[in-house]
Amino acid sequence: MLDNLKDFEVWFVTGSQHLYGPETLKNVAVHSEEIAKALNDSEHVPVKVVYKSVVTTPDEITKICVEANTTENVIGMVVWMHTFSPAKMWIKGLQTLSKPLAHFHTQYNTEIPWSEIDMDFMNENQTAHGGREFGFMASRLRKNRKVIVGHWKEEAPRKRLGVWARAAAGWHVWQNTKIARIGDNMRQVAVTEGDKVEAQMRFGFQVNTWGIGDVVEILNQVTDGEVDALVKEYGDVYQVSDAVLKNPNLKDSAKIEIALRRFLEDGGFGAYTDTFEDLHGFKQLPGIATQRLMADGYGFGGEGDWKTAALVRAAKVMDQGLEGGSSFMEDYTYDFQKDRSRVLGSHMLEICPSIAMGTPKVEIHPLGIGGKEDPARLVFDVDAGPALMATVVDMGNRFRMVVNEVNALKPEHELPKLPVARVLWDPMPNLEISAQTWILGGGAHHSVFSKALTTEYFEDFAEMAGIELLVIDEETKTRQFKDQLHWNEVYYHLFQNNM
Repeated sequence: MLDNLKDFEVWFVTGSQHLYGPETLKNVAVHSEEIAKALNDSEHVPVKVVYKSVVTTPDEITKICVEANTTENVIGMVVWMHTFSPAKMWIKGLQTLSKPLAHFHTQYNTEIPWSEIDMDFMNENQTAHGGREFGFMASRLRKNRKVIVGHWKEEAPRKRLGVWARAAAGWHVWQNTKIARIGDNMRQVAVTEGDKVEAQMRFGFQVNTWGIGDVVEILNQVTDGEVDALVKEYGDVYQVSDAVLKNPNLKDSAKIEIALRRFLEDGGFGAYTDTFEDLHGFKQLPGIATQRLMADGYGFGGEGDWKTAALVRAAKVMDQGLEGGSSFMEDYTYDFQKDRSRVLGSHMLEICPSIAMGTPKVEIHPLGIGGKEDPARLVFDVDAGPALMATVVDMGNRFRMVVNEVNALKPEHELPKLPVARVLWDPMPNLEISAQTWILGGGAHHSVFSKALTTEYFEDFAEMAGIELLVIDEETKTRQFKDQLHWNEVYYHLFQNNM
């Protein structure tokens, strides 16, 4: 299901001008191609970096921006001002460019050649002020972009470019995602609702409702041979007792997975939602099916939560090849301690095994909600390490993303009566401020939990998507957070009135 990151391209474009003569422009092109190749070969940049050209006129700039917009597998443009590139040349091109933009503020040489430096060298290697000229114009145009500063041979700027490229891939896929809302919203729940038309206008992804009967029709066509093969796969991949393997409910779970997967593949969907209040024709709420589909890159949101399903899908694209995984998640219950309180996160069934510590167990237990038969699910804990929670909510006049940095904690106790996937975490800066600010910001009870992605990924993604971003981290203070909310209300009121 996942789009291969190496199938995506970012174009490397260098700005210059004819003032410096053909010999300088020849050197600029050679240097640019070398840098683009080095970035493309870097382990930190997961997409193809393609050197395009040195642009020296307004027409050249506009042409390449138009070409980038209309080339399907191009997800963004990286620009470098090797020399001084008069920025009025960039106005039409930047106004035209609809793909994400990164400004790489680097230079070809590393150190200053003190004994040899002359004006020819200065004219050729003047990123220092060429980048500022470009930066003014991009800011004057209110152009969202990422500015990366550092020498191109160093690891730090390559990592930052890699973060931006992963975010651009997530944004690219988001704009072309179809989300199947199987059934509707959980009745009376507010935060999982939202303006699907506005979301499609702003983000490109489509959210449409499909009846559970559309999946049941496929379910009834699944053969016993297909079910037996999948049950065998469960036994090969996970920890499964003989009793569970022989339990007919496991076959029903496998049958649901086969049907759901076929429904999603046939419809070209990248994400989906369901709700336990609409399961007519299903013997169980999909448990192991949803967990495994998420592990394969599908987005998911419980109880009709299409915004979280979309965000899980983007996270799955962004975190390819990274350690730690990402999953649909829900804050469930608190562990209040005098010294340091924590959160236990889980869901009824649907937590992705990409975040699991060790090999998950397949277990079958009553669910206690939904009035259906006992579903199979993958049971596991999550190892310690830095992580985050990210959610998107509809504030009426805009969409908002809230990110809370957390530390996942090693399991401290056995949970023999809670046979679901679960994770214990310590939210930054502490539970009291974290919960206060999350609630003040309108953060949802559903989110993306990720050990693979950092705040920088979601910051880049939010900027590309034009989503308001609120970050709760070690430095967060409630009073300043409330001030940020008030100022943001003014900003977005003025911004929306001038759209």
